[in-house]
Amino acid sequence: MIPPVRTDVHQHVWPASLIDALRARRRPPYLDGWTLHLAGEPPYAVDPADHDPALRADRVTAAGFDRALVSLSSPLGIEYLPAGEAAPLLAAFHEGALALPQRFGVWAAAALDDPDPSALETALDAGCVGLQLPATAVADAAGIAHCGPLLEVLEHHDRPLFVHPGPAPVAVDVPAWWPALVPYVQQMHAAWFAFGAAGRRRHPRLRVCFAMLAGLAPLHGERAGARGGPVAVDPAAFVETSSYGARAVGAVADALGPGLVVAGSDEPYARYTDPLPSADLATGAVARLLHG
Repeated sequence: MIPPVRTDVHQHVWPASLIDALRARRRPPYLDGWTLHLAGEPPYAVDPADHDPALRADRVTAAGFDRALVSLSSPLGIEYLPAGEAAPLLAAFHEGALALPQRFGVWAAAALDDPDPSALETALDAGCVGLQLPATAVADAAGIAHCGPLLEVLEHHDRPLFVHPGPAPVAVDVPAWWPALVPYVQQMHAAWFAFGAAGRRRHPRLRVCFAMLAGLAPLHGERAGARGGPVAVDPAAFVETSSYGARAVGAVADALGPGLVVAGSDEPYARYTDPLPSADLATGAVARLLHG
């Protein structure tokens, strides 16, 4: 019997090809050396070690995982660029990420200005496990409809969707932790309920995973029921654990029932602390997410 593969579904590594493409730009998002410039955010000093493939592969092993799935970090805003600007950056990410060490798998990314199903088909055929979309792109019925052609490709190929926080421009005087605790949580909360209210009807076979426990949205089931919202557990809607510990993970696992919580760290922006109540959350649930 083949042992289960312990997988972290949520990491970020910038391959050299994407770093070069970001350094070639002169407007956000771009890199000046190792300083990242994003629209509406202060410059951010990137640690080169965080994007060293060999060092990151070692960190995957040290954390007890067999594999980590990397994605383009949606707060960069690349998916929202005009299609002509987004395409070379997305191509650089896909090409470089798919060439990372075997410890890594890859979530595809897609331009949202003019969603291109054929480009997603190409990325999936090249080896991507599924598609990441920013939560801001699927935060309401209109967004889900706009992304519909991409979601239909995922259903056709029996591949999952990973919903990740999107861009979060902030005022210059807020603390550095503000985006992770306020707009990211709000975005994930909205995407969870939007998919329950509108997405599942449109895409009945789509498996979807929400980052950061969907902003703890599953814990609002009682309030949703009291106000006429969706309350039924969706057996194909998963959540991952990044930045949360045993208390939150346990509460969400209890709310959803078994088999819908998977391990995720958000490396290098957060570190994995192994909050999972049982090994099945990191193995069997991932297999169901990725393969049905």
